[in-house]
Amino acid sequence: MEALMTQLAQVLHMNQGNGETSYDRNSAVGRKAISIAKPVIEEAVLKILGSDVMGIESMGIADLGCSSGPNTFLLMSHIINVIHTRFRTGLDHPSPVTELRVYLNDLFSTDFNSIFMSLPSFYTKLKQDYDNGRDSYQHLIHPLISAVPGSFYGPLFPRKNMHFVHSSFSLHWLSQISDGLNNKGKIYISKSSPQRVLDAYSMQFQKDFSVFLSSRAQEIVNGGRMVLSFLARPSTNPTAEHGMYVLELLAHALMAMASNGLIKEEKVDSFNMPCYAPCAEELIMVLQKEGSFITDRLEAFEVDWDTVAPDDLDHDQVAFDDDDDQVIFSGQQVANNIRVVTESILEPHFGKEMMDDLFQKYAEEVSKHLSSCVTRPKYTVLVISLIRNF
Repeated sequence: MEALMTQLAQVLHMNQGNGETSYDRNSAVGRKAISIAKPVIEEAVLKILGSDVMGIESMGIADLGCSSGPNTFLLMSHIINVIHTRFRTGLDHPSPVTELRVYLNDLFSTDFNSIFMSLPSFYTKLKQDYDNGRDSYQHLIHPLISAVPGSFYGPLFPRKNMHFVHSSFSLHWLSQISDGLNNKGKIYISKSSPQRVLDAYSMQFQKDFSVFLSSRAQEIVNGGRMVLSFLARPSTNPTAEHGMYVLELLAHALMAMASNGLIKEEKVDSFNMPCYAPCAEELIMVLQKEGSFITDRLEAFEVDWDTVAPDDLDHDQVAFDDDDDQVIFSGQQVANNIRVVTESILEPHFGKEMMDDLFQKYAEEVSKHLSSCVTRPKYTVLVISLIRNF
């Protein structure tokens, strides 16, 4: 088990670069989740600023599972804007925060070099935004940014060093999952999965989330806060069809390839995707059992499977003659979105040479499913705001 956990932490990453199947070009769903959580993040940061927690000038924040791409600096930009809006020169007393320590965390194989290469343009834009606004650059809090590679299922930071911790669309990834569950023809929980599969996934999530909470409890100051966004499910029934049905369709694509002799069926049977969509009741249960945090706010949202940001579309090239074209396009977008987050795990098991064929078949499976849906399929997103117990 330890070897499996180590291997996963070393290989899991979003697809790098800026090609057609890169995270850079297929991150609209994650961007939408961050946008949904913005009011909750703003409320949490403002409550920190207005509390006794901020008796010091140096504020520590962390983004866990930051990845590399267009979403990496969204949280940081938003928090800086919240602080400056709260303590805008001439409207309120000067900000007590004179130093903002920002820690970007993700697993070891994350492309941190591309993050660092993007920092000069980020700093330049930050300066321009405030030079053009009511505040002069001298009042701008210049963030001190560093990277902390490693799994968040364990210690990452010095004790009592953080004031605000954020994680979006990352905690549904498990540290490990057994490859001996005999979940025949499936790669995730399905209606045909035996009870031992359901139990293994649920128990692993509870163990991982508890470790996450206890690790952060050591690092966050008393009264500090976390805002966490989960890819989740809307009911307590783990086999009910919900947003994670995208993985059922991926299993269909794999089994179709097995039927054509392109991969061995045993390969599909022995693979289990190391992720889990919890329900709200599971989150609350683990939080209450671990006991280090108080739930301040918990909300559920829905996000379309085929969410595509307008800037991601080339309007000169994307034109639909009929509804079938739209469905095919949406199916390809969903397939690309899933590919960028799963390919690094699938490739070592099924072979790099299989990936293009697999995801082409997967796009067809998704399109077929979308054409049969009465309403647009959606992911469920749970956003929870937590306070570190005194």
